[in-house]
Amino acid sequence: MKILTAEFVTSADCLKTCPDFKLPEVAMIGRSNVGKSSFINTLVNRKNLARTSNTPGKTRLINFYNLNNQFMITDLPGYGYAKISKAEQNKWKKSLEEYLIEREPLKFVFQLIDARHEIQANDLQMREWLEYYNMPVITVATKCDYLSRNQAAKSAASIGKILHTPVIMFSAKDKTGKEEALNTIEELLFKHSD
Repeated sequence: MKILTAEFVTSADCLKTCPDFKLPEVAMIGRSNVGKSSFINTLVNRKNLARTSNTPGKTRLINFYNLNNQFMITDLPGYGYAKISKAEQNKWKKSLEEYLIEREPLKFVFQLIDARHEIQANDLQMREWLEYYNMPVITVATKCDYLSRNQAAKSAASIGKILHTPVIMFSAKDKTGKEEALNTIEELLFKHSD
């Protein structure tokens, strides 16, 4: 699949304010600073479509991107960011859960996990929660370029073993995993809809 057009459309702070685009949606979820924006930018071959930041917790809204006028990518607020108030965390959590459970156009989720670290408790918690609600999840190990090839492979294998799932190894720097991710989107969104 080639991404020919990509544009930021809008942001929403909760399910009620999410517009109806009549297009299937694919959500990006992960801990704060896991590299969701870099993942989106790499998929669409643009440097700054999704804003990247070194400050965790920047994405506080559900951001919608239209790709090829065929489907939407949604960038969801990162979880596990401790430097915001409990009330704010709970508000995000509620918005996130409502969107993931009740958003009809949502077809599946990419869960991004930082390959440089052990899987965190909130990554596992999020996965269990998604599985409980029967949400299909594709696992991506990000920031693989920070590791040697051998370390990256070991990390992906470890993540895959813990989550009982195949893992796409990804690097925004050298575009490792880009084609595999795009092929997965094509396969899951369009191959079975004919």
